[in-house]
Amino acid sequence: MTVQTLRRSALKIDTADIGIGASAETVRSGYLELTSMLDRLHRRYLDVVRVELESMGINNINPSQALMLVGIGDEDIPVRDLIHRKGYQASTVSYNVKKLSEYGYLEQERAAHDRRSVRLRLSPKGRDIVTRLRDLEARHMEFSNGRSELLRGMENATSTLRQLDQIWAEYITFG
Repeated sequence: MTVQTLRRSALKIDTADIGIGASAETVRSGYLELTSMLDRLHRRYLDVVRVELESMGINNINPSQALMLVGIGDEDIPVRDLIHRKGYQASTVSYNVKKLSEYGYLEQERAAHDRRSVRLRLSPKGRDIVTRLRDLEARHMEFSNGRSELLRGMENATSTLRQLDQIWAEYITFG
């Protein structure tokens, strides 16, 4: 199913269901703007990570791979948990784990009781990248320090995105 099909399905909104006096067209345009903004912000954040990687002199991994390292963090995590808990696709995980291991950012260890099960942990080189990216996040969080209006806006945005995540999860599960 394409993103456009999902958007069209999700946009079949009955005005009576809105219940806040907004027109279906207002909800429709807000939804389209939000989904467009999600895509744009994701790409923008990857660019932010890319710039940070470049400033570190790292050019052998991409921003998505760096964020996978952040997702692993301090854990000793089975590959299956990256797929299930962290939301990565299996084919993406396989490729990225292979590359990150080849470049020395990840260490892999097969479980003694089940040779098919692989656990991952960051190497010192991988921990260095994660530390730098967490420092970057901390610097960015400082922008909101003392700006209560911005903080309230982020809390509202997070709440809205959680609701949208729930709606999409239910759509995927139940159609």
